[in-house]
Amino acid sequence: MQTSAPAVTSDKPVALLTLSALLAVSLFLQNEFQTRQALLFLIGAGLGATLLHAAFGFAGGWRRLIRERRSTSARAQILLLGVTSILFFPVLGQLFSGISVQAAVAPVGLSVLIGAFVFGIGMQLGGGCGSGTLFTVGGGHVAMLITLVFFIVGSTIASAHLHWWLALPSFGKLSLISTFGWGPALAGQALCLLVLYAVVLAVERRRHDNIEPLFAAKSADASFTDRLVLGPWPLLWGVIGLAVFNLLTLVIAGHPWSITFAFGLWGAKIWSAIGGDAASWPYWSSGYPAVALSRSVLADNISVMDFGLILGAVLAAALAGKFAPEGRIKRERVVASVVGGLLLGYGARLAFGCNIGALLAGIGSGSLHGWLWLAAGFVGSLIGVRLRVRLQLDPPTRK
Repeated sequence: MQTSAPAVTSDKPVALLTLSALLAVSLFLQNEFQTRQALLFLIGAGLGATLLHAAFGFAGGWRRLIRERRSTSARAQILLLGVTSILFFPVLGQLFSGISVQAAVAPVGLSVLIGAFVFGIGMQLGGGCGSGTLFTVGGGHVAMLITLVFFIVGSTIASAHLHWWLALPSFGKLSLISTFGWGPALAGQALCLLVLYAVVLAVERRRHDNIEPLFAAKSADASFTDRLVLGPWPLLWGVIGLAVFNLLTLVIAGHPWSITFAFGLWGAKIWSAIGGDAASWPYWSSGYPAVALSRSVLADNISVMDFGLILGAVLAAALAGKFAPEGRIKRERVVASVVGGLLLGYGARLAFGCNIGALLAGIGSGSLHGWLWLAAGFVGSLIGVRLRVRLQLDPPTRK
């Protein structure tokens, strides 16, 4: 017998304050920069609200697959990769001649392999991936704020070392769309994703007698409007929301959704402000990084979207009655957040992004570096899950 979900008690003061901040910042961006920055800020807010309402995180989903052999979140992630590919491939393949966009294609080399592996460990210790860190910070989780601070530190350090890592062996940039055309490339990628979906489904079926439904509503008795505004959302809504907002990002920004470049930029700016010379580092001395370092962070698309994502998550958490900053944090959690954040930041810079900028955007762009990131990041997560048990963040896994 299904019981009624408890009524949602929204935190109205926080919701109103956050909504006012969103409107004020968007107007400021439009007046002081350009309309595109305001739109990207609001798209970031939509992404933050989607992530929080759907509880859509990569780190927790992978951890549950590894520990419990439950594949619900992993299957939703695979579906997101598929929907994103369907939306992206025709655009990136220049089916629409009036739209000029850039794919997230990066070299397939040791830098990605090592970086994604390190990131996989870090996202389990830190408790979140790139997107997960931001939206949980927006939800008021203080431990994740610690992770974010050291995520920025790790990204900054890695940007100083990146030229050395990029000198390691690499096959160069390998794009399925450029090699085969967007139609055949999409068909091949869809087949690979179907196989991956079947594998994780088989893993769950082998351990359990039942398969958890992927799109079960979390509050079936609530009206559509209440669920849309107050949450929680079924995973299907999360997949659709993330894919649509990612497509809007591609069209408006000219590139897919990304997160972690901004962290290195913020760290480099802070380092420069306290007397350091980040501009002399090879990474920050030429190309777009040099331009970004020389101007306001509000002129950077990725930074603006990250700020919007945090505020969007705050608004969603307040509406859902979930905005609740933590009190006392255990020492083990602090240590894991510090170490995990450093690994997240360092790994993301080496791997050309996180689970969003490298995995989702890479695979969605038909870049083979995205698939390499997926494999190496998951292996790193296997180790990270074990380390969580050693640090007593999780109980031992049942045999």
